[in-house]
Amino acid sequence: MNRLGEKSLVTLEYPAILERLAANAASVKAKETALALRPMTDREDAQLAMQQTTDAKNVMIRNGSPSLGGIREILPSLARADRGGVLNFRELLEIASVLQTARLSQGYVAGEEEKNTLTPLFQRLSGNRALEERITSSILSEEEMADGASPELLHIRREKRRISGKVRETLGRLVSGERAKYLQEALITQRGGRFVVPVKAEHRGEISGLVHDVSSSGATVFVEPAQVVEINNQIKVLEGRESAEIERILSEISADVAACRLSIETDYEALCTLDFIFAKAKLSFDLNADAPKLVPEGYHTNLLRARHPLLDRKTAVPIDIAIGGEYDTLVITGPNTGGKTVSLKTLGLLSLMAASGLHISASELSEVCIFENVYADIGDEQSIEQSLSTFSSHMKTIVSIMDCCAPGDLVLFDELGAGTDPVEGAALAVSIIGYARQMGARVAATTHYSELKTFALTADGVENASCEFDVKTLRPTFRLLTGIPGKSNAFAIAARLGLQPVVLERAKEQLSSESTRFEDVIAELERERRDLERYKAEAERLRAAAQSERDKAGDLRDQTEDEADRIVEAARSKADRILKDARMTAETVFSELDEMKRVANADANDKNLAAARAALRGVITQTENELRKSKEKRTVAPEEARPLRPGDEVQLINVSNITATVLNAPDKDGNVQVQAGIMKMTVKENELRPVRKPEKPKPKTFRAGSGGVRELRLATTPSEIDVRGLCAEEAILEVDQFISGAILSGHPSVRIIHGKGTGVLRAAIQNHLKRNKRCKTVRNGVFGEGEMGVTVVEFRD
Repeated sequence: MNRLGEKSLVTLEYPAILERLAANAASVKAKETALALRPMTDREDAQLAMQQTTDAKNVMIRNGSPSLGGIREILPSLARADRGGVLNFRELLEIASVLQTARLSQGYVAGEEEKNTLTPLFQRLSGNRALEERITSSILSEEEMADGASPELLHIRREKRRISGKVRETLGRLVSGERAKYLQEALITQRGGRFVVPVKAEHRGEISGLVHDVSSSGATVFVEPAQVVEINNQIKVLEGRESAEIERILSEISADVAACRLSIETDYEALCTLDFIFAKAKLSFDLNADAPKLVPEGYHTNLLRARHPLLDRKTAVPIDIAIGGEYDTLVITGPNTGGKTVSLKTLGLLSLMAASGLHISASELSEVCIFENVYADIGDEQSIEQSLSTFSSHMKTIVSIMDCCAPGDLVLFDELGAGTDPVEGAALAVSIIGYARQMGARVAATTHYSELKTFALTADGVENASCEFDVKTLRPTFRLLTGIPGKSNAFAIAARLGLQPVVLERAKEQLSSESTRFEDVIAELERERRDLERYKAEAERLRAAAQSERDKAGDLRDQTEDEADRIVEAARSKADRILKDARMTAETVFSELDEMKRVANADANDKNLAAARAALRGVITQTENELRKSKEKRTVAPEEARPLRPGDEVQLINVSNITATVLNAPDKDGNVQVQAGIMKMTVKENELRPVRKPEKPKPKTFRAGSGGVRELRLATTPSEIDVRGLCAEEAILEVDQFISGAILSGHPSVRIIHGKGTGVLRAAIQNHLKRNKRCKTVRNGVFGEGEMGVTVVEFRD
């Protein structure tokens, strides 16, 4: 990025965003990466970075924040170990901390089945539990090594403690015996690592031994009695052996670190990258931000409900601002302190953030393009040192921008042409905008000049916008209205503040007739806009009411048809039973008649019986035909019909409770192929009614400071967790993540199953949870809940 681009980043307050980003990172390297972040010019790179931020945010919603606080700067230590150097206690503990963080991070996503852009980074983590435990079990702190680091060290320290006890015992007899009167105090201390007693200076000759120190007053000498000199010598020898053994252990562990250098470096690099990505996700939560859509081609940006990310989101008024598409230049007008400059900075800063892979404080429906460069001339840059006026300083920056701007750039001008003669300034502003457009750049500029308003109304590809001002309250509303030039409110404000009418009349007389007509046109446009907004709101209300009534009518119709289907089905079943009984009766009669015929053996009777049988069967057949005719097919009313598309869910209105999926669009005869379960069938289009899907319940939301609403999609968390078999440290990590998810899911209480065992795991979990301010009560389970094997946690409201 060139020098002008870097200057524009500062002008648009981009470094302030990076500082907030760095504050959310845990490691030094991630903080440095955050502060060095710059907008990307390749859309695919920006899209990947944006998706990583989104995936990290989604994972945090499900699992809570990852534990990345253990990342330390270990690369110099690894390099020194690789060269054969011996690492000290602190360096080895830092390496163990990184290995532990890698291991815990693997567990953080252990339950994630769906892969995302973070999966490759987590898969790079290998950890090294053996080396981690070797370090942590051998080194207790930055100044102390554990006795059990080696059998030899344990033996040396036991012997050292034994001999030290012998010295203390010998000196104890001295300080409590007859010679105690020669001592300044009855105590045993050390000087230069050797045990001594404090002897009064005047009685120095009464206790034979070596003098190791004298008090500052000279009244006390610290003497090593002769009877413990040899014992102290033995202690010094043991201390030498101890130091040599510690050095040997450190050398051995350092060699193990050197052997695993590549895997440890890989873990460190992956953790720092994850730390940076999760810092972006945390910033998204802080700003109540969302991921915009990065448009694949062209230079079109459309920000919806956008807020400047550095303003208080509780008071900032969201705006809609767009550039590109139908117009490549936006001229923003309006009163001072009305929000023109903030609108300009919001457009520039959010464009930079999106190109950096950061979520932006705007609706997720916003569209942002990746500009090649963003140049800005905003603010008062008067320079006393260089003897430059405000106009000269701005013009110097504008000249630099004109030299650099090219297709794909976004250029932002604040108060273009101000600080000089209005006529010349307006002409210069129009010319500058025209040149930037000619070079292929997108331009947004704020101004007070009416000439620029006229330019925006008459030039193709240039659009007006204005910051709304409420004359009644003399306050800006901070709303940005695209398509309407801003009206000068100087006279209205002056009148409201009590300026004499005669003065106002004389001022109006000074305006040219063209200026007056232009202001009148703007005022008329503003009135029409307000009327249109009112009519639109009323039309929307009526539409919603009509849709509600239509839905109610449709529900009532469906209920009526279902009831009718039920009644008809019941009648049909009853008729079928009657027909069945009649047919069975008829067949019985026929059988009896056949038997009578066989017995009677008369031809005349045969003809009568056949006639009777035919007549009876005819009656039954006629009844069946009439029943079939009663099953008339229903069709969908023309006003309810709409074109059917493959994939639509429809109801077969002549078949009860059957819903099918449309496979093909209707043919020329109106036949539609549908599938219900495993069965495919062809049905007339007018016998299918599209299924009205019930409205999905609204997701849980939280209100943005600007008045907007942001969705917070939460995965359902179970109300209990089983941590049996885990060590205390792992269990606490799992419980913390579980607690965060349970609170977000709205559970009033949860159960943690840890088993009875020795009680160590239960005590560790309960002690940890009692320090959690979100937990109201932490208790053992009662009979029926698991008793001592379960901990029940209730949350605060």
